[in-house]
Amino acid sequence: MFLHLGSDTVVALRDVIAINDLKSFRSGINKEFIKNMQDKNLVVDISTDNAKSFVITNKKIFLSAISSVTLKKRAESFLYHDDDE
Repeated sequence: MFLHLGSDTVVALRDVIAINDLKSFRSGINKEFIKNMQDKNLVVDISTDNAKSFVITNKKIFLSAISSVTLKKRAESFLYHDDDE
């Protein structure tokens, strides 16, 4: 299954490590983490400078304009749907 992150970008759910709210991660060690990943060209901003969340995958970090709550609901709907079949 795939998770739509916005701006015609999808990632495989199996590659998703974490979905986080960007506002809660703009301080301390988390800010430094994102900065280090940007320095390594591992951050992809698909939010058109309106990032609300970031998704960590096993290859890159995506900044998304879609809230972390919405992204988590999308991911969970796929996971629970698979169990029903």
